[in-house]
Amino acid sequence: ELVEEFPDELVGEGWRGPHFPLLIKFLDASNRLPVHLHADDATAMEKHGEPHGKTEAWHILWAADDAKILAGVENDLSREELIAAFKAEDYEAVMPQHGIRTGDTVYVPGGILHTFGPDTLILEVQQTSDLGQFVMPFDLYGNRLDEEEWDANIEATLDELKSDFLPRPNPGLVLEDGANRRVLCCAGPHFVLERWTLTETHTEPSHPRRFLTLSNLGEGPVELEYENGSETLGRAESCVLPAAIGDVRVVPPRTGEASLVACYVPDLERDVIGLLRGAGYSDEEIRALGEVGI
Repeated sequence: ELVEEFPDELVGEGWRGPHFPLLIKFLDASNRLPVHLHADDATAMEKHGEPHGKTEAWHILWAADDAKILAGVENDLSREELIAAFKAEDYEAVMPQHGIRTGDTVYVPGGILHTFGPDTLILEVQQTSDLGQFVMPFDLYGNRLDEEEWDANIEATLDELKSDFLPRPNPGLVLEDGANRRVLCCAGPHFVLERWTLTETHTEPSHPRRFLTLSNLGEGPVELEYENGSETLGRAESCVLPAAIGDVRVVPPRTGEASLVACYVPDLERDVIGLLRGAGYSDEEIRALGEVGI
């Protein structure tokens, strides 16, 4: 309702859409997650009548030594070879795998098959969508599927599968800001994810063209001060700074530092490419963040 009534003030000047564009959530994967994919924008519109699909990214907050991602498929495999691997539940045979560690970020476009775990805690940012296709022989509640339903799920997944992107863990690109530290962890047309470490107050300037989400990953509370008000962001809490809020002072705890994840829908040229080129990063380094269009 707020998005429909106040799109310019909440999301950003000129923005229109059926719902808030991003979801932020914490995921605790004690076991490996199901092997699945989400439709990309084109597939979501053409096959499901939805306004967009689901691109996502995982920021690794903690991972066991044996945790890894499986993401994408080798592009020289036939449909028959993929079906055989899925039926054998031999996902490692067809999906590239990489170890992950705390601080990594993995950008996963719509249409890319993926899973991660075990024993991994992440913060996920995603387009607001619940479309998904799965290839494992169980439903999301652990119930065994009959053979016909399992086969149908595999076929539906392959119909939406993309093989033109192979996700990899990335430590991000560092931007120093005085005593504070900002890491641009991933970027694409739908969102940017940044990790902030603040030892002194940071003033986030007014940006009426976009909102900003903040998630507090640190031990202590973070104060958010804006014109005519303030809020306290406790541990593991998230909030939205609306596009119309104006300047916001982000104040770390009196002792220690603030550790935050910030997400927003970018102007890629202004917010990412130009900024990072100006900081001396190469186009190759910038491209590794996700889908930046260069």
